[in-house]
Amino acid sequence: MNAMKIAVAGASGRMGRMLIEAIAADPDAKLTGALDVSGAPSIGTDAASFLGQPSGVLIEADLARGLADADYLIDFTRPEGTLRHLAYCAEHGIKMIIGTTGFDDAGKAAIADAAKKTAIVFAPNMSVGVNVTMKLLELAAKSFSHGYDIEIIEAHHRHKVDAPSGTALKMGEVIADALGRDLNKVGVFAREGVTGERDPSSIGFATIRGGDIVGDHTVLFAGIGERIEITHKSSSRVTYAHGSLRAAHFLQSKTTGLYDMHDVLGLR
Repeated sequence: MNAMKIAVAGASGRMGRMLIEAIAADPDAKLTGALDVSGAPSIGTDAASFLGQPSGVLIEADLARGLADADYLIDFTRPEGTLRHLAYCAEHGIKMIIGTTGFDDAGKAAIADAAKKTAIVFAPNMSVGVNVTMKLLELAAKSFSHGYDIEIIEAHHRHKVDAPSGTALKMGEVIADALGRDLNKVGVFAREGVTGERDPSSIGFATIRGGDIVGDHTVLFAGIGERIEITHKSSSRVTYAHGSLRAAHFLQSKTTGLYDMHDVLGLR
């Protein structure tokens, strides 16, 4: 089988470099393209130079050059950048693995529309462990549907720009769906002053930002006389990179369609 020809967006960032390193270590994958924003200091340099093993792939700002030899694009950038890449990939049949968070409803609709033209895995968290945790949360929510208050606490590094995290929101959606609730109606994202007694149907969110925390998520089911905590902690972004490559392998047999990590991992 020929190696998957993969391009990486945000190639000079922390996640981009982690993806490039993971691709270099995968015998079934080959780095064939690298993108970054126009004006970035890395433009024109070798995408894998930080590994001490040049790849021959230069970091490009121009999509046509950066994606000329790619069958897949892995994108963990910002919504505006991802949507620009999305339009190009849909037009040229390049499959996408999207780990970007912070999309509004219009952005999510654009991804769904593009999936009619190419195959896409879109997930707020590519970690295998996080997605198994999502399945556990679905089971727990159904068991703790009465008499338990639900709170989601997430912590990330000081540079993260969106809150709550996409993973925390997805956890809330999974729990709300399992309970037959609408997260848009029951989600509580801020508390200050005299808030009144807690609505038992609500799902609360708390956000922590500081230091170099890669990503911690805890869902608390607090009952009378007991509480259950389901926690996932990331110590390295390498888990996201490995999950992304599993997603790429999954897409090998797909031509169109929108999928998530539950599809990739067979958790449906």
